Amino acid sequence: MKLFIREMPCQELVELVTAYFDGGLSRADRRRFRRHIEGCDNCSAYVEQMRVMIEASGRLTEDDVDPAAREELLEAFRGWKDSRV
Repeated sequence: MKLFIREMPCQELVELVTAYFDGGLSRADRRRFRRHIEGCDNCSAYVEQMRVMIEASGRLTEDDVDPAAREELLEAFRGWKDSRV
């Protein structure tokens, strides 16, 4: 008996991309994710861009960030956690 695996629409892939890279998808969702990017050039390119961005950002140090940009980012996220509650 063959199991039916529901196709993953592009929007769902975009919503799950972080979980994909973090290893947080179930085996079935990971299979659906991979099947989708095999057949969708746009999502394949998106996932590759995310992979490159994650890899590059992992090499950044605090000294790599311009002090003005650092302050702007800190200000933008200062109340972010509190506003989510």
